[in-house]
Amino acid sequence: MSKRIVVVGSLNMDIIISADRLPQIGETILGEKVSYLPGGKGANQAVSCSRLGGDVTMVGAVGQDEFGHTLLRQMEANQVNTEFIGCTPEVKTGIADIFHINHDNCIVVVPGANYSLTPDTITPEIEQAIKEADVLLAQLEIPLDTVQKVTEIAHANGVKTILNPAPAQTLPKQLLMNVDILTPNETEFEMLAERPFSDERELARLMAEWEAAYDQTLIVTLGAHGSAYLENGELIVVPAEPVQAVDTTGAGDTYNGALAIAAAEGRPLAEMISFATRAAACAVTKFGAQEGMPYRNELNGGDE
Repeated sequence: MSKRIVVVGSLNMDIIISADRLPQIGETILGEKVSYLPGGKGANQAVSCSRLGGDVTMVGAVGQDEFGHTLLRQMEANQVNTEFIGCTPEVKTGIADIFHINHDNCIVVVPGANYSLTPDTITPEIEQAIKEADVLLAQLEIPLDTVQKVTEIAHANGVKTILNPAPAQTLPKQLLMNVDILTPNETEFEMLAERPFSDERELARLMAEWEAAYDQTLIVTLGAHGSAYLENGELIVVPAEPVQAVDTTGAGDTYNGALAIAAAEGRPLAEMISFATRAAACAVTKFGAQEGMPYRNELNGGDE
């Protein structure tokens, strides 16, 4: 079965600092260790798709530095097509400083070369790759104008589009109208909807209003509580699978990559979310965003 997926997004080197707690302003504390691991939401999602059986092409940019070379090697090692990853001498490769505290994390991203992926870098060859794909998967760690352009190309050619709207920011209506499936977490959805919700009834109402306004499928991820979607107007919450979490970095990217695979396979929404939930649960049991991402044969259930 064809599972051609184009991922347009960021490539970062994750600099992970493990410590017991975060320092206060002006305070210096001792950390436990530092690790350098390939990351970036785009690259993470590309690796997730590839490990789960997709034919994946990555569109992005790195610097001509050691981090950039390492990221390219990592993509190739995971059978991701790197033909459309540019290498710019003017800007350094993007980095993400990740503070790993008690199995959770907080992150500061410096985009670097990722912001050189402007709309005019989307060549006719990249356009053709998007047109021939089953699914386009994008995030927001690259210029918004570029996300707009690639989703327009996909939408105009009947390619299913999935947008993971992270990091959170206000999105123009014309971009949202190009998106088939939107996958915010609860904080990102509150920002997009410009209204908070305090219970499932309010969440269901907001989701219904959103889907009606933008004619798209909305999946709201709820962290440890799982994810939510609407079925015939009714809110369905799919609980997260109970596992012993080691590192939650990249769990959301694993989830989005798995959704893209399931969408490319033409699965119903409920099956897509079930598949993505299993993949994300498997990912958090290992350390590192990409290193923890599961292969297809590691997932439980049926033909997974």
